Amino acid sequence: MEQYEPDRPSAAQVAAMRRSLRSGRAALTRRSLLRASAGGALAVGGLGALSACGIPPAAQTAGVSSEDHSAKEKTVNFSNWTEYMDVDESGKRHPTLDEFKKRTGITVKYTEDINDNVEFFGKIKPQLAAGQDTGRDLICVTDWLAARLIRFGWVQKLDASNLPTAYANLSQQFRSPDWDPGRAYSYPWTGISTVIAYNKKALDGVEVKSVSDLLDNPKLKGRVGFLTEMRDSVGMTLLDMGKDPGKFTDDDFDAAIARLQKAVDKGQIRRFTGNDYTSDLSKGDFAACLAWAGDVVQLKADSPDVDFVIPDSGYMTSTDNLLVPNKARHKTNAERLIDFYYEPGPAAQLAAYINYVCPVDGVKAELAKIDEDAANNPLIIPDQEMAAKSHAFRSLSSKEETAYEEKFAKLTGA
Repeated sequence: MEQYEPDRPSAAQVAAMRRSLRSGRAALTRRSLLRASAGGALAVGGLGALSACGIPPAAQTAGVSSEDHSAKEKTVNFSNWTEYMDVDESGKRHPTLDEFKKRTGITVKYTEDINDNVEFFGKIKPQLAAGQDTGRDLICVTDWLAARLIRFGWVQKLDASNLPTAYANLSQQFRSPDWDPGRAYSYPWTGISTVIAYNKKALDGVEVKSVSDLLDNPKLKGRVGFLTEMRDSVGMTLLDMGKDPGKFTDDDFDAAIARLQKAVDKGQIRRFTGNDYTSDLSKGDFAACLAWAGDVVQLKADSPDVDFVIPDSGYMTSTDNLLVPNKARHKTNAERLIDFYYEPGPAAQLAAYINYVCPVDGVKAELAKIDEDAANNPLIIPDQEMAAKSHAFRSLSSKEETAYEEKFAKLTGA
């Protein structure tokens, strides 16, 4: 078990961990990734601020439980990202939570208090480090933070007997990340895929099928965008170079950085962006760029010129994940809620609204009853061929994370 080390992260490391909402129409239906300033992250309590608060290091345990009050207290406290839960056609908020209560008698206290992984970590770290209840039974955080919480022993191992549906219906591509083999501590809420998006009008006949096309085609000079998320931009470049993002070496990483640097130096890459690439792509300032699939679904709905391609070399996928913090009062109720969202019906309602990759097998038929286009969209329900091209960035040690983010920051000018 890795013990918490109160080291202060680099500015680049913190910057790469930021998340927020996108603006415009799509903000009503989902959230996107956004890299923000390191100063803002540190101001709200970055990962390195633990020692400054006089908080003791994490206990080296495999998760600390407390008396489970689920049987007597029919409630569960769930913290999630903003606009990451279903709303029906009439505008009624969170009908699936109402269905869960109707079926189980358990009330969900649903709080949209996660706008950023680092900021949220700052909220819960004092209690977690002190071995206290955070007031939350279920949280949803991105894979890198989920991995860190598991390593520190700050979340509880899940009871498989309370998760029969989740275990049976979890898609194969999400079953065993290297940071939580067999999903002992977590289940994915959604998958977030990185693809190549393009503006057909701006391309004007130029063909884009790969990262090599983005980096090397002189006809696209100054009209290409990459992402400020290191794992996505470097991961997609590694795949294009024939390397596995799940097994790469330091030399492989340096080679990918050098390749991107060459494209920066010759003006091929216009800029590195957070979610603001959506505006550049829609306007045609970007002819093509790396993009997150949830955005592409909406951009395609809004503009006939926007489309996407999955490179033959593959694409990157990350996840947002459900975990039960240490000392949660209602662990069993939280597990029942996780299991509920792995039923095809509730999973379909959620996927129809947020449009990210659904991690639940068997959901397509149910989703087709709500939105046939969504059911047939491989960015929401990956087919077998697309799922086979999915890759995850391997877990990093603290030393690797610092070194890699510093190199990437130098590349992007962050």
